[in-house]
Amino acid sequence: MKLTTAALLGLSLAHTSFADDGGRLLRLDHYVQVRSTVPAIAGQFTQIYVREVVEAGTVLRGGPATDRVALFIHGAGTPAEVSFDVPYQDYSWMAYLAHAGFDVFSMDMTGYGRSTRPAAMNDPCNLIKEQQPAYVRSLISAPCAASYPHQMTTLASDWHDIDAVVDHVRALRHVDKLNLLAWSLGGPRSAGYAAQHADKVAKLVLLAPAYNRAAKAEPPEQVPANGAAFNTQSRDEFIANWDRQVGCPDQYESGARDSVWSEMIASDPVGATWGTGVRRAPQVTSWGWTTAVVAKTQIPTLMVAGAHDKQVNPDRVRELFTDLGSPKKVFVDLACSSHNAMWEKNHLLLFRASLEWLTQGSVQGKQEGMLRLGY
Repeated sequence: MKLTTAALLGLSLAHTSFADDGGRLLRLDHYVQVRSTVPAIAGQFTQIYVREVVEAGTVLRGGPATDRVALFIHGAGTPAEVSFDVPYQDYSWMAYLAHAGFDVFSMDMTGYGRSTRPAAMNDPCNLIKEQQPAYVRSLISAPCAASYPHQMTTLASDWHDIDAVVDHVRALRHVDKLNLLAWSLGGPRSAGYAAQHADKVAKLVLLAPAYNRAAKAEPPEQVPANGAAFNTQSRDEFIANWDRQVGCPDQYESGARDSVWSEMIASDPVGATWGTGVRRAPQVTSWGWTTAVVAKTQIPTLMVAGAHDKQVNPDRVRELFTDLGSPKKVFVDLACSSHNAMWEKNHLLLFRASLEWLTQGSVQGKQEGMLRLGY
């Protein structure tokens, strides 16, 4: 059941001393109904999970200013509430912006986290053969044939999910435009969406956006592409992937890492039962976010690349900076940071830069150009 924010706030604040508790954060769950365009479930109604983080005082003052509504969009593997609302010390990017007066939302795409997961994602036979014996020996005795031998979602279906959530938040908060913040594959998701709906997007903040100058404008002959429907990641793989991107002392804390993984497993109760526990994510067929589209984009955009990122090479982010048509664009080279910059020791430099961009349209006074932070 979808509850209105007003109803939830009434429950949350009915007995609160407003004068003393205005800085308390409220976390509210929304479920946005979508008629899916995901090929495996096209036409079915699905639920997109949306988390809202906002200060009680912002609500009591009548809501945020019209330019202080933000939506976070996740990458290829980690759901949004795990990516951007880590319950460890001051590592929640959503909480940081909420304390600055923003009403902050995040969304899980179809197939991720607490949103609808197509049934084919529950079948371990739809993993690549190399992953089947590694993770699910307790579920299958030998490698098996896929029941759905195609990638699960498409970039176009992601854009459809985003549009539903953007319209929901715009109506909920009575604003024309939202600020979009995104990570990794969230770059094509958010910036590709924004290129099509510039009337709904105020500013962009892109951490390690997965830009590809070779991206095609037209869909491939086979949509969705043939192959594994989804992938998995174990805790050991998660840590190994992070550790290979460590380039300076004390780059990240084990406490932050453990918090992220704990939230990851909590967001996937089915994956948590596979072997020692895995997170599942759909394979995505992508097209459409091309250099031509990027060149026509006029939305003010902040791009950030971690100096030690080995998942999205910082040079790809620099290429996006070069190709982007907007006259208001800043590239930040963030020291001592990997692909997981928002979970590492320089996270507050990232958060502060995003706040400056969203509120002032500049970082350290720059509206256009390149910066190095944390060196």
